[in-house]
Amino acid sequence: MADIIRLLPEYLANQIAAGEVVQRPASVVKELLENSVDARATSVQLIIKDAGKQLIQVVDDGQGMTPTDARMCFERHATSKIKSTEDLFRIRTMGFRGEAMASIAAVAQVEMKTRARGAELGTCLTIEGNEVLKQEPEAMAEGTIVCVKNLFFNVPARRNFLKSNPVEMRHILDEFQRVALANPEIAFALYQNEVEVMNLPAGKLSQRIVSIFGREYKEQMAACEETTPFLTVKGYIGKPEFAKKSRGEQFFFVNNRYIKSQYLNHAVLTAFEGLLPKDSFPFYVLFLEIAPETIDINVHPTKTEIKFEDEKTVYAIVRAAVKQSLGLHNIAPSLDFGADVNYMPLQPMKFPASMDFETAPAQAPRTSPSSGLPTTFTSRASGGSSFGHSYSAPARDVNRTATPEDTNLFPEEEETLLGGGNLTGGSKALQVHQKYLMVQVKSGLMVVDQQAAQERILYEKYSQALGKRTGASQQLLFPQTLPLSPGDFSLVMELAEEFNALGFVFNDFGNNTLVVNGIPADIPLRDERELIEGLLEQYKNNLSSLKVDRQENLARAMAKRVASRFTGRLSDQEMNALVDRLFGCQVPNYTPSGQKTLVILQTEQLQDLFQRG
Repeated sequence: MADIIRLLPEYLANQIAAGEVVQRPASVVKELLENSVDARATSVQLIIKDAGKQLIQVVDDGQGMTPTDARMCFERHATSKIKSTEDLFRIRTMGFRGEAMASIAAVAQVEMKTRARGAELGTCLTIEGNEVLKQEPEAMAEGTIVCVKNLFFNVPARRNFLKSNPVEMRHILDEFQRVALANPEIAFALYQNEVEVMNLPAGKLSQRIVSIFGREYKEQMAACEETTPFLTVKGYIGKPEFAKKSRGEQFFFVNNRYIKSQYLNHAVLTAFEGLLPKDSFPFYVLFLEIAPETIDINVHPTKTEIKFEDEKTVYAIVRAAVKQSLGLHNIAPSLDFGADVNYMPLQPMKFPASMDFETAPAQAPRTSPSSGLPTTFTSRASGGSSFGHSYSAPARDVNRTATPEDTNLFPEEEETLLGGGNLTGGSKALQVHQKYLMVQVKSGLMVVDQQAAQERILYEKYSQALGKRTGASQQLLFPQTLPLSPGDFSLVMELAEEFNALGFVFNDFGNNTLVVNGIPADIPLRDERELIEGLLEQYKNNLSSLKVDRQENLARAMAKRVASRFTGRLSDQEMNALVDRLFGCQVPNYTPSGQKTLVILQTEQLQDLFQRG
């Protein structure tokens, strides 16, 4: 039998290695930016074209490399960071000018110019598919310029799997923000298609947070600091009253390396226990400094997950640090952004005396009765009937994507609920606490959750509008300018077609700003910025918890956010119309996420409450 095992060609081995290191343009951005940080740069520019598919260029003023080092850095397993096995367990630097550079060069056309500090000339190196095409002297400033062109040009299958430009750009923004947050002492700039997206001057962590996420974060941040012999925690947390409905801006850095950790996230949320509105999440940017030999950063190829030698102690210290910050937040003055604000005392926490976050959901301002409901609704259920007549259970929406919350969505007893809940002729609905509607039915008493019912009605309406591109708009009397974070702006551009289908009308005003000229018809005109920002937050929150397509996601997010606006007192006509439209839905007794919209108390149950025989 002939021998069949052989060594892989070098170019193929490099492409296989690239499959782990370079998954998308954002992977290249991460490696190159971290290289610049390790090179002790004070200023870094990132230039992107075609969402990184055409060009990724990083320019830094770091220490540069000699001609020999410039050539060696593209060899596999070549690095200046590791000399012994022990070094693997005390890594403090970020990227390697070794394995990563070889992997990038294996799947792209790379040109690198670098000049070491003190050297008279630099070096220009051109590589394509790991083949060195030229290396020659170059007159240039000290530092390094790396151009990565035509990513995956020689691996077309990988290139075809890349997502749309807005999606890939959003991943690039995420990586850029993480590196920029971890290194506020370095100036960063980002250019996309020759347009400046972000320009972040060197400064303090607090200033970097405000530069990235917006000026409103000045009022939201509370300093957090705890020092122990084992672990140091520094950074900022968000004040509880500014918590959002999505997990958005939550960052952990261990020894300046961004990580993901559900375990540490749980520690933070536990510290906030009793202070957050229901289903809300706080902002935080927390830096943990710990001895490198007590952690393992090699448990994940991208090093975004790590293992702690004593994770219980880390959990306890993080939780204590956040709780202490919240305690100081109750008694100390607000942040002064004119001074050194990295770790200053905080503004007292102010809650209304009647507020109980455990039991009271956040409520939107009351709307006028005339704005309580959409004025039109098309029933898609067979046999949909008018209020005051009996109805039979409508057909189930068999095409709806199931979610984890949909377990036991239609138990047998619910069939009895829908089939036996016949409305009595001429019945009137009664509103309770401006949240619930009580309606007499033949089998007993039906209680409708007003907001959940609105969510079901609106979800089916928006699903239809997105499917048929039939959403109507109402024009704003005065167009509204809406500045967004780069990530949210990229997301809006990605979803522009779907937003237009719903009825939003907007234009790109430049500098990550929209001009909003119209919003979907029948939505109360109130704070268009809050509507769009809330919709984006809900959409992102759905991305992390649901496996649905973006049309389904957007319909759900839109229904949930708009339903929260339809609160307040309803007239008799509006209450009757709400129940009637709910019965016209395909799945009237549940919201898209599986929450009940109505319950029926049988007459026998009511009798039992009063212990009648």
